[in-house]
Amino acid sequence: MSSWSEILNAVEEEGKPLKYLHELRGKTLQQISEKTGRNLIAYYSGWLTKPQAFDIDINDTDKNAFMQAVYKLDKNKGVDLVLHTPGGSIAATESIVDYLHSLFNGDIRAIIPQISMSAGTMIALACKEIMMGKQSNLGPIDAQMGGIACQAVLSEFKKAKEEVRNNPASLGLWQVIISKYHPTFLTACENAIAWSEELAKEWLGANDQISNDQIGTILNTFIEHNNSKSHNRHISIKKCKEVGLKIIDMEDDPDLQDLILSLHHCYMILFDKTNIVKAVENQIGGTYFRINPSPS
Repeated sequence: MSSWSEILNAVEEEGKPLKYLHELRGKTLQQISEKTGRNLIAYYSGWLTKPQAFDIDINDTDKNAFMQAVYKLDKNKGVDLVLHTPGGSIAATESIVDYLHSLFNGDIRAIIPQISMSAGTMIALACKEIMMGKQSNLGPIDAQMGGIACQAVLSEFKKAKEEVRNNPASLGLWQVIISKYHPTFLTACENAIAWSEELAKEWLGANDQISNDQIGTILNTFIEHNNSKSHNRHISIKKCKEVGLKIIDMEDDPDLQDLILSLHHCYMILFDKTNIVKAVENQIGGTYFRINPSPS
């Protein structure tokens, strides 16, 4: 494996560093695909480097990226998705998952070099298997509205009703707190929670390697805000295995692990050295970049 520093040094030593980095990514994507005998699509967001940038999340523009990424791929070979994302729109995620399932007949695996959160975790849960290393993490999929956990909103509203019923003098305080929610906000939160759970249950239920009992445990772990405590919580490979997800240990194949982590370092350096905020690429040269309109 080429480490972060080794790749960075090589990039800086080249006369045309971005050309070298592009060639190295392309070569590594192809090597991973050749080793697995499967198609490979890398879906990368630069949110760790450019957290305030536009278009770092999963959104409907990504459908165009995936349409290009699947073009000319042999759909009979299945596909591995290398995921690195903070998450994003549930609607866009549902559309992308449905699209990929229809093309590859459900033969999709997720590879998590570092972290795939929220809706990125939902994509991983829709895959038949998830490859993770000791450094890899998934995240909770409890629905959010404007960065606020929907389940926390409903819990707060329930608490307000109970406290006002038991102590009417607390009404004034709770009126100030609850007034921050617009009239349809609670219903929207309820619908978002139901939608997220419905999709996760459907996708997990389509995986014949996961039992109904395991589905319940997985949903309880990833959806229940009271369990995760925070939407930013990082869920380890150990926990993913314990709850019943079908996990492949990245360390079981050191050569493949080296290639995956080299690819990951390439993308991290790409985001650090350029204004690119999102990259979607396949092993045959299909490339889609989103550019930050201004330097971070």
